[in-house]
Amino acid sequence: MRVAVGAAGVLVAVLLPGCGATGSSEGATGPSGTVDVFAAASLTETFTAIGSAFEDAHPGVTVSLNLGSSAALAQQLVAGAPADVFASASPSAMEVATTAGRAEAPVTFARNRLALAVPTGNPGGVRELADLARPELTIALCAPQVPCGELAATVLRRSGVTAAPDTLEQDVRAALSKVRLGEVDAALVYRTDVLAAADQVQEVPLPEAGSATTDYSLTVVADAPDAAAARAFVAYVLSREGQRVLADAGFS
Repeated sequence: MRVAVGAAGVLVAVLLPGCGATGSSEGATGPSGTVDVFAAASLTETFTAIGSAFEDAHPGVTVSLNLGSSAALAQQLVAGAPADVFASASPSAMEVATTAGRAEAPVTFARNRLALAVPTGNPGGVRELADLARPELTIALCAPQVPCGELAATVLRRSGVTAAPDTLEQDVRAALSKVRLGEVDAALVYRTDVLAAADQVQEVPLPEAGSATTDYSLTVVADAPDAAAARAFVAYVLSREGQRVLADAGFS
C-alpha cells in the first residue's frame, strides 16, 4: 500500500512493501488496479488498516492513501487532482467537493468528537477547557478552516472560553504532534487521535465536547479513474469489517 501525507501543498510519498504498479482495470473476478483515496489525517491508522485488509480481500488491488486536512484535500479535488475516493472529516469540506461536481452523493460512515490532549504527566497542569485561556500556557489549535478547527471554535464559543493559541496547525495530526513532542501544554484534537497516541499523550476530561461532534463522509469521486474499485472500497469501509476497525479506534 502507498501512503502519501500532504503538507502545505507538497506530497511526501512513502512506498510500503508490496506496492503494485499504478493502473486501473476491473478483472472478471473483481476489482484490480490502484484505488487512490483522499482521506482526512485523523483516519491515518484506520484507513491504513482498512486499506491493507481490502488489498488482502482483493488480490491485485493497491490502495494509495493521500492523507491531510479535509479542507486541503477538497481544494485539491476542485483543482482537478485525480482520485477515486474522498473521505472527509467534516460536512463542509465534502460540500466543497460535491458543489464543484467532483464527488458523488456522500454517505456518513463514522463520527468523532473533540478531546483535550496534554503531554504525558500534564506538565502545564491543564484541568479543564477554561485553562486554554491561561496566558502562561502554550496552546495548539487547528486552523479555523480545518475540520478540527471548526469544531474547536464551536466548543470554545459555546463554553464562553477565549483561547489564546500559540500555533494554528493545518491538520489535526500536526496539532497532536506538538503535544507528543512536548512543544505545547495542550491542544484540541479528536478523541481518536488521543487514543492512537495513548503512550505519549493523555486526555483531560472535556464534558463540553459531548454534544459537539463531526460526521465523517465518504464518496466516490466524479470521473474516478477506477470507479469499480472505488465503489468496492467504499462498500468495504461500510461493511462489518470496516466498521469494526473504526469502532476499535474510538469512532462512533
